[in-house]
Amino acid sequence: MRACSNRSSASVELPRLRFLGFTIEFVDMAAVALTPVVTIFSNGEIPEWPEPIHRVQVLAESGLDCVPPRYIKPESERPYVWQQEDEDLEIPIIDLSGLQDENRRHLTLAELGHACEEWGFFHIINHGIPLPIVQRLKMVAKQFFELPLEEKQAYANNPSTYEGYGSRLGVDKDVALDWCDYFYLNVLPTCIRDMSKWPSRPSLWRETAEEYSEHVAKLTEKLLAAISCTLNLPPTSLRDAFGVGDKMGVSLRVNFYPPCPQPELTLGLSAHSDPGGITILLQDDEVEGLQVRHDGMWVGVNIVPGALLVNLGDQLEIMSNGQYKSVEHRAVVNNRKERISVASFCNPDNELVVGPIKELIADSKPSQYQPMVFKEYRSFIRRNGVKGKKTLQPMLSPGVQASSHTCEPAMA
Repeated sequence: MRACSNRSSASVELPRLRFLGFTIEFVDMAAVALTPVVTIFSNGEIPEWPEPIHRVQVLAESGLDCVPPRYIKPESERPYVWQQEDEDLEIPIIDLSGLQDENRRHLTLAELGHACEEWGFFHIINHGIPLPIVQRLKMVAKQFFELPLEEKQAYANNPSTYEGYGSRLGVDKDVALDWCDYFYLNVLPTCIRDMSKWPSRPSLWRETAEEYSEHVAKLTEKLLAAISCTLNLPPTSLRDAFGVGDKMGVSLRVNFYPPCPQPELTLGLSAHSDPGGITILLQDDEVEGLQVRHDGMWVGVNIVPGALLVNLGDQLEIMSNGQYKSVEHRAVVNNRKERISVASFCNPDNELVVGPIKELIADSKPSQYQPMVFKEYRSFIRRNGVKGKKTLQPMLSPGVQASSHTCEPAMA
């Protein structure tokens, strides 16, 4: 380490709870058979960030020798704490071509179910997205961050939607920030696009983002059908729960992690689980940096050439009634080379009430989660930023709110 100066109710009648500064209210809705629905109210719209935004790429290119204090994480959150040293422990790899082969389908589904249950993360190969489209997306993602700062600034985002060019998550003041810039767009359905945030350069960006996202949507439907089968459900169960076709949402986030002078003090992205349904990640070709929490340790994710990385989000955990879990992950940085990844977030329809699929509820396994409108949960996450899995706690049914499986581990 360099010698720098951094120092490190049960009330029966519609109860209200306070959680992370927000009011959570249980609402009786006839549309869902008078089942309580969680609606999360922010205290009004937040059109601007609470503090001036500093682009991490600019900081990195300025020749800093030390990480600015705003980016230094508490010691318990730093990247080399609780890191797994077992090099033989690797994220599962699922060959999706086995789903089309009658002789291999049963084994492939078993491998997929095991990956969902034990890891919540898995690589997929033979996924069906053409290599030229994947390569073009990587190219335009890199080209965007090579644009002059003033050109990127024209697409600066705000915390209401996160669409555009950003450098922070959440609106809490005086928090330790992540060493990352990003570019975020809503792509599908087309009616939710904010075209003022779609850059005109690189010239191939718009058509590439759209084409890649169409492939991702089809891939997601295939994955949802297969995961439904691993839960002993009809193949259409999870797809119907998402709102398939033109209702399922697909958003893109390009993550740009510049080199960092003191990578041991900060993170590229703090520990979190994804709030949506399924995330499909296109990793950097050369630079590793993603870590997954597994059995209480942080496990590095290897680069698998030609593969995409899939992880389950909070909504799939809810729909599966806790049989499958969304898993915390984080990004670490290095002092040598930038890293770029592209995450596709595949989410339920914004207006859908999401809850456990009824076939997965039984006397022996009562509902673990309360039904909720997806857009309210996502809005809540946007305003609070990444906080491990604490944000899922209010969604638990009253009888299981003390359950340990969604609590932040003590070590974090």
